[in-house]
Amino acid sequence: MKFFIDTAEIDEIRPLVDLGLVDGVTTNPSLILKSGRDIFEVTKEICDLVDGPVSAEVAATDYATMVKEAAALYDIAENVCLKVPLTPDGLKTCKHFSDQGKMVNVTLCFSASQALLAAKAGATFISPFVGRLDDVAHNGMSLIQDIRTIYDNYNFDTQILVASTRHNLHILESALIGADVATIPPKVVHQLFKHPLTDSGLAAFVEDWKKTGQTISG
Repeated sequence: MKFFIDTAEIDEIRPLVDLGLVDGVTTNPSLILKSGRDIFEVTKEICDLVDGPVSAEVAATDYATMVKEAAALYDIAENVCLKVPLTPDGLKTCKHFSDQGKMVNVTLCFSASQALLAAKAGATFISPFVGRLDDVAHNGMSLIQDIRTIYDNYNFDTQILVASTRHNLHILESALIGADVATIPPKVVHQLFKHPLTDSGLAAFVEDWKKTGQTISG
């Protein structure tokens, strides 16, 4: 499963790139606002840092303006992936650019039927929001399972990009279901490292090594 990092903060992305954990990045208007950066400037910086897709979202809600904004966003770098909402105008925009071979991420997906529409429009990625579904007492991971079944039934090329991930279990369950990608806040990526037995085991090894009085590096 590919890991995309859900942030527009360069200082959060770079250490994860150094660890080899970054296959792409997703941004949205809220993350751009939080960064305090110009969308073109920060998106270009992320695209230079990351080899994989970098999702940049349109702000418009009508087709004509989405197309204009998309052209400006695609001009930032070759690895920009356009992000559009799952609306009729968003899917029309998706088809317009997917027909040209460009990457499109369809976002704000909350049902399997919506995901089916996005796949038929040629979306590169579909972004179901599992955490937000959990917030309203729905099972977000059941949606991922339903989309996986539908896409496998018809051999759709659209990749399932699990979004609104909140904790380790979202990532684990996404991998078990067979999602293609999870987009993960940096703090959740760091949580994946943590296990009390790893910490206690390492502490014991360190103390035992000190007692040997040996060195390895000379």
